[in-house]
Amino acid sequence: MTHTRDEAFMRLALAQAQAAAAADEAPIGAILVDPETDLVVASAHNRPITLHDPTAHAEIDVLRKAGQMKGNYRLTGLELFVTLEPCAMCAGAISHARIGRLVYGASDAKGGAVEHGPRFFEQQTCHWKPDVVSGVLAQDCSEILREFFRAKRKHRVDRKSI
Repeated sequence: MTHTRDEAFMRLALAQAQAAAAADEAPIGAILVDPETDLVVASAHNRPITLHDPTAHAEIDVLRKAGQMKGNYRLTGLELFVTLEPCAMCAGAISHARIGRLVYGASDAKGGAVEHGPRFFEQQTCHWKPDVVSGVLAQDCSEILREFFRAKRKHRVDRKSI
């Protein structure tokens, strides 16, 4: 797998993150790729606010879409590109789906569960561990999140001064 290839797919995940931001959702995007064909199988972004669903993270949504499309919850061998380190819920879903490779951009020291927190894939109870690559376009992935939440805080302060 080339670094350039990973960056190209991460840019597609970033486009999904931008769509999330436009919908006033936390800007996290994900895509699933078939490594044999380099075709995008599914794409998604965060939608918990829109769907009133705490499980509507980008990773969960993209796995659901791909599962429906393939007619199987096992997505063995597919590659998941996501802009932020997955949380414990998403890491569990990635394991159950049998994703072959996980590529993420920004680390999440507070809510991540791959390099941080519970380090889900290192647990004895984890049945399937994908190959993990972190830090792909980390600066870009971090910046979209920082900018989104900076604007949210500014809007909150502006409203208080009225």
